[in-house]
Parts: sequence; structure tokens; C-alpha cells
Amino acid sequence: MGAGQIDTVLLAVPDLQGRLKGKRYGARHFLDRVLDGGAEMCAYILATDPDMTPVDGFALTSWASGYEDLRVEPDPSTLRILPWMPRTALILGHALGPEGAPIEVAPRQLLCHQLTRLAGHGLHAQAGLETEFVLYRGAYTSTSRVGLNGFVPVTVDNLDYAIDHPPEYDRFFRRLQSSLSKAGMPVEAIKTEGAPGQVEVTFPYGPALPACDNHLAFKHAVRTLASRSAMTATFMAAPQTGVASGLHLHVSLTRSGNPMLADPAGQLSETGTQAVAGLLTALPGLAPLYAPNTNSYKRFTPGSFAPTRMTWGPDNRTCAVRIAGHGTGLHLEVRLPGADANPYLALAAAIAAIVHGIEQRLTPPLPCTTNAYEAVDVPLVPLTLDQARSAFRHSPVAREAFGKEVVEHYAHLAQLELDYHRGIVTDAEQARWFTRA
Repeated sequence: MGAGQIDTVLLAVPDLQGRLKGKRYGARHFLDRVLDGGAEMCAYILATDPDMTPVDGFALTSWASGYEDLRVEPDPSTLRILPWMPRTALILGHALGPEGAPIEVAPRQLLCHQLTRLAGHGLHAQAGLETEFVLYRGAYTSTSRVGLNGFVPVTVDNLDYAIDHPPEYDRFFRRLQSSLSKAGMPVEAIKTEGAPGQVEVTFPYGPALPACDNHLAFKHAVRTLASRSAMTATFMAAPQTGVASGLHLHVSLTRSGNPMLADPAGQLSETGTQAVAGLLTALPGLAPLYAPNTNSYKRFTPGSFAPTRMTWGPDNRTCAVRIAGHGTGLHLEVRLPGADANPYLALAAAIAAIVHGIEQRLTPPLPCTTNAYEAVDVPLVPLTLDQARSAFRHSPVAREAFGKEVVEHYAHLAQLELDYHRGIVTDAEQARWFTRA
């Protein structure tokens, strides 16, 4: 920045929905005034619905309190150049309250807190995020006025694992891969998926918090580059009937740099089995953190490669928790979160569940080595946001791991989503009942 190669700095905070919200600064002003002094932003960025509508009911801030400011303290470790935005850098910030303490409901702080709890057991989490999205023809800004029915996927065939792609796909992939590499976020792999227009991107393992920071920058790159290519990318969990996009969390645990999920024989260790048991036991009560929207639950259907029951198994993609990798690379793949999940919240839920399993020394049920969709006498994943919200509010694990303030904050966010959809008449309802009622 000091050399003049960067003239713009974006200071951002992850919001409740996992989007970057912030301000744009001239580089010189940022260096002179903001880098060390911080900045103010309205606290409502952590207390709104997806439309950024100020809504009542959040204890953090409201009309009654005047929607006061929060303090944003830049985190220099998150600084990165954004090659898809000329001469622009991005830096994330810590959201702080009036006395300088971290705001507990801030998504990034939620994850930091769970990582601290894990560190109390001498363990550290490494994470590799694997996400799916769908590309549609047409830039959203040019077609949104006439609704979304005019959007069609970029491809119409099942191109899963294809290596020959349409030219527009190839150009987009090259731009995305090059931009992310220049931003210090090299991808592990890009592949086309089974649904029309669906893409999967995986990133290498790294410390858990930077992995989530990278994920938000990645989504920003995808949306920006897609728009410039006359396409629109969606990270909805179920953008169309029969289409399911996930955000799979690949998690490993280390102690003093040594992997802790595998025993000397390369099998799941005691720590690993306790972690699995914690995930299966606690995650049903934490669902609003990894399945935050009504649409999230339409992904959990048989044959979708999204789980429907709380099962685990070795290299089994029909399970909620898949044991992946080999030897010291053995790790847990949590397959419950959809692409719409806020990565900080989803990973915080997973870490909280793992800590619960370790602290309680839980033992998992027998692994599933067959089709988990056909499993019997096994708990279902939460079926609706309404059901998930109720379980979350009454979860002792949620209260212990996150505290009452956090639980009530995200339970209220879920209620807002439920209230929004409760009064809306959908196209499907009209098609089914218009002449039949």
C-alpha cells in the first residue's frame, strides 16, 4: 500500500449470513487512521435479515437503542490483494463492543471461542472447505427485475468429473483459479458436478479460522467473476428441485503438530471416535448454525448426496459424518452444512460438538457401511427450520458451548426467516391448488 500499488482498502466484517459487510477506504487514509485506530460501523450489520432490513428482537442492537456503532479493529493477518478488483486489498476486522470486548454473537468470534475451548484440551483444528455452487446464464443485475424464472443453468447435462468443458466454463475456471492463486488462496481442485451448471471447489487444509476467512473472499471472487462473464452464481443449498449444493467441512485435529484422529494402525483413534460421537449427538441441536434457512432443509433428500440420518461411516458419502483419508491423513468430513451456510457458524457448531464428545468421552454407534438412506432406528437430520430452531433453543450443548446470548440471537434470526416465509404464496402452491381447491 505504501508503494502506491494499492489505492483502495475494503475493511469488512462477516455478517450473520456469511457475507462481507464493510467500508471502502482510500489506501493512504486507511494506513494513517484506520489500521491502528479502527473504524465504526453500525451494529445492525450483525442484526439484520438477508435483505439488510433493520428488525426488532435482537438484544445486540435495535431501534430502541438507536442502532449504535460497533468498533471494527482490523486484523492485519487477514490482509490480501483482490486481483479481481484492480488495486484493491481486503482486510477483515474484529467486531468489538463499547468497552472493547469482542461481540460474542459475531460469527468470526463464535468460531474463535470454540477454537479456544478446543485448545483447552491441547487440540487444534485444521480445516479444508469443499463447496458447491451453481452457475446460471445472465448477470443477476440485468434480469432480476423480471424474476428468476428466466435463469437457466450454464450447462444442461451431467458433467460430473468431466475434463472437457464448454469454452465459457473453461474461461471462468481459469480466471477464478488464477485470481485466487494471486490472492494467496490457491485451490486444491475444481470439478464440475452432477447437476446442470454445478461446480465444486476444494481448498487445501489449513488453520480453521483462516480457512473460513478465505471462504468468504472466495465467494466474493466467484460472484464478481461470474457477473463479468454474464453469469450468476448461487450458493443456495437447493437452488432448484432435485439440486443440492453442500459446504462439506473436512476437519482434522492436531496436538503439538501431531495428527490425533488416527491411531498407530491408521484406524480412528479414541479422540476420533469421541469426536464422531460428539458430532452425531450434538449437531441435531445446533442446526440453525449450519442450516440457517428454510431452503437449507430441502437439500436433505435421499439420493442427493446430502445426509438424511445422523450416521457415520468409513468413506461413505451417504452418511452425515464420513471418515475420509488414510493413515495420518485420516480426517472427518462433516456433510451436513449446505452451500448457504455461514462457514464460521458451521465450523463453530462442528467444533462445539467435537469438544462435547471429548469432554463427555462419548462412544459412537456402530459405523454405517451400507446405504445410510435406508438405515432404520437411526435419528433423522432436522427436517425443517422450525424443528431445528426449537431443538437449538433447548439444546444443553448449545447453551454450554455458546451461551444464552448467542443462542437467543440465532434463534431469533431463524424465527425471522420462518415468519418471512410463513405468509408467502409460492408458485408451487399455485400450480398445485389453483384449480383444485
